Amino acid sequence: RTCDQLRCTACDFRVSLFNDYVWDQSCDYLFFRNNMPELSKLRAKMIKKKGARAYACQCSWRSIAELTDLQTEQQLRWVCGKH
Repeated sequence: RTCDQLRCTACDFRVSLFNDYVWDQSCDYLFFRNNMPELSKLRAKMIKKKGARAYACQCSWRSIAELTDLQTEQQLRWVCGKH
């Protein structure tokens, strides 16, 4: 389980999460910077994958297909946005 209120301290943007999707390999910083949080634009690079979850803010993104400790990801600056 993960917090559904994650916030990025680098770009000060809410982290969006999408169940049963992963990000296409061609995703890059400019794609997210220009398209977050518009789902209609993000779908262009989302791939359906049951059991996976795609996360993104304006400066970082991750596709998770198995149990992963995101705290070990040094580049991510995602913290609980408080409930």
